[in-house]
Amino acid sequence: MPYKYSMQKFDKEHMARTVGVALPISTKQSIEICNHIRNKNVESAKKILQDAIEKKKAIPFRRFNNDVGHKPGMAAGRYPVKACSRILELVNTAEANAQFKGLNTSLLTITHINAQNASRPWRYGRQRRRQSKRCHIEIVVQEMPEEKKAKKVKKGKEGSSKEKAREQKPTVNKKTETNKEIPEKPARKEEPKEEKKTGESKPTVSGSSQTKEPKKPEQQEKPEKPEAQAKGAEQK
Repeated sequence: MPYKYSMQKFDKEHMARTVGVALPISTKQSIEICNHIRNKNVESAKKILQDAIEKKKAIPFRRFNNDVGHKPGMAAGRYPVKACSRILELVNTAEANAQFKGLNTSLLTITHINAQNASRPWRYGRQRRRQSKRCHIEIVVQEMPEEKKAKKVKKGKEGSSKEKAREQKPTVNKKTETNKEIPEKPARKEEPKEEKKTGESKPTVSGSSQTKEPKKPEQQEKPEKPEAQAKGAEQK
């Protein structure tokens, strides 16, 4: 019976996929690993898994982190060596399938990765038997177009062409363009100023034409008051 992938929209031209059925690894650890490497480049995902296997950098546990200690550079995390090694094998298989289709492996991105519970049969033992840990893992990689890099290159080319065009433009003096022939205004004729003659006597005016100022009437002596007259008589 063929395996049914949970991803429905699968593009055969630009995608490649692989699946691991009933892998003997922890489902909870697999979920944390899948969440960490999803939507990442294949090369960077392989490096993350290899560092976790060598215990250089831990996988962060964000969901199943009960009683999980902190690790350098992160909060709760672990080094799931067994789960990382199995998932790394699947990533290499998906990359090989994409290369077989003729896709560019340097542009591959993990667009879909999922971990699901598988059947859990009883382990061997008579007393205190336990169920085994198993899960299904499916991976889909896609060749992403190199749009971002192309846009950056275009912007750089446009900017350089604009700068070159500015440099090639002839420099025009703005003064020559703005200086227009303005008709000169006629100069005002300065009127000759009358020079003041010093030392010259003023012309005499005849008596008839000379205006005389009216004389002020002489102030009449005010009559003394009767009280003042009585005081003067007593003093005499």
